Amino acid sequence: MQASAPKNKTLAAWLAFIGGQFGLHRLYLYGWHDLWAWVHPVVAALGWWGVERVRLHGQDDQLAWVLVPLLGFTLAGTALTAIYFGLMAPEKWNARHNPAMPDARAGNTNWLTMGAVVFALLFGSIALMSSIAFSFQRYFEYQVEEARKISQ
Repeated sequence: MQASAPKNKTLAAWLAFIGGQFGLHRLYLYGWHDLWAWVHPVVAALGWWGVERVRLHGQDDQLAWVLVPLLGFTLAGTALTAIYFGLMAPEKWNARHNPAMPDARAGNTNWLTMGAVVFALLFGSIALMSSIAFSFQRYFEYQVEEARKISQ
């Protein structure tokens, strides 16, 4: 059996941040047989379908206001994963992803790693807050509309 190449923490953090909605970080770390790597693009595609429904049918489309947050929460979740990877201690990273090479330099933290953490924090918080705001706005508008129907 051939030993696998060491898994680089910086690369994993950037893959989670940039390609997280496609599951690229999971494919990099766990390979093609990882179920969660294939779930990410499905959930993100449903979210993008919700965005397209808003574009076509307007904000009153009830299915869209269920689907759009899926994209936002996927983006926020993968940004959180990038932050987690970037801030993980090198010893813990190597123990989990490079067990055959516990002293591998691939688990070291550098400025590129911190860049992924900073950008993931920025864009992940934007995605999360936007998703929450969109969800609550649509929910309360729906409640007001239902109350208006009841009062008439």
